[in-house]
Amino acid sequence: MMILGVDGGGTSCRAALATAQSQIIGRAKAGSANIRTDLNGACESIMVAVGQAFAAAGQDPAHIPDTPVVLGLAGANIGTYAAELRARLPFRRCLIESDVLIALEGAIGAGDGAIGILGTGSHYLARQSGEIRRLGGWGFLLGDQGSGARIGRDLLEEALLAHDGIAPHTSLLDAVLAAHGNDPQAIVEFTKSAQPRDFGTFAPMVFDYLERGDPAADRIVERAVSAVEASLDALALANATPRCLLGGLATLVGPRLPPKHRERLVPPLQDALGGAVSMAARLFGLERPLSDGKQGLMQP
Repeated sequence: MMILGVDGGGTSCRAALATAQSQIIGRAKAGSANIRTDLNGACESIMVAVGQAFAAAGQDPAHIPDTPVVLGLAGANIGTYAAELRARLPFRRCLIESDVLIALEGAIGAGDGAIGILGTGSHYLARQSGEIRRLGGWGFLLGDQGSGARIGRDLLEEALLAHDGIAPHTSLLDAVLAAHGNDPQAIVEFTKSAQPRDFGTFAPMVFDYLERGDPAADRIVERAVSAVEASLDALALANATPRCLLGGLATLVGPRLPPKHRERLVPPLQDALGGAVSMAARLFGLERPLSDGKQGLMQP
């Protein structure tokens, strides 16, 4: 028996084909898979990654519909997007969950702990005494504080404030303006069609200028760190509860947190994709197929 794990977010979609004992035999990566912002694109990315994982393992893709799968996807915690995606996928046995749940599974296993995912977006999840608590994950327009996308958005906002003389110019802000031809309209035009991942591409620039002592970079990063701190505080974790920061900004934000959180940060046991594979092995290893051979959204 084989199982599939899929980890899909705003930047990329990863798939892993594994044995029932969670030994991964094929991996692949495709485009973004946030089902709230682009359901059609996410569906395509998922199937491309799954097909390539089968190819990498030297397995017949004809077996894809019969292979149980756990998909952890950005946007699955909101509205009916997960159900809409499920209707388009070919899998007979399928669990669609938030990408944060598989990240928790990968980072801390089945025990107590908490994670904060700081990538293109941001999301938090904690498990204490079997109880799950979620924070954030509401999307770029209304949430994702402390994320790469919000850092990028804040940078563009600061650049426009500097152009208007409301905020002081800095080397970072001048570099952003120069990259857009010193034309604020070019920045506004960018935002009309930009996706969260597009805003997130500016985050490395902010941290680069932070190391140079740029005051605008310092303000933007401090805002992000404060947002992460507030979210971890809101989880009301017991003092000894381990916590992991995951995602591209984890190593940049973690060291800047106050000691009450920084001193309790632990490295993850494995990544989110490994968490999806482990969950698939646990959920489907002893599963009895339904009489009609079709399974919809499952609840763990």
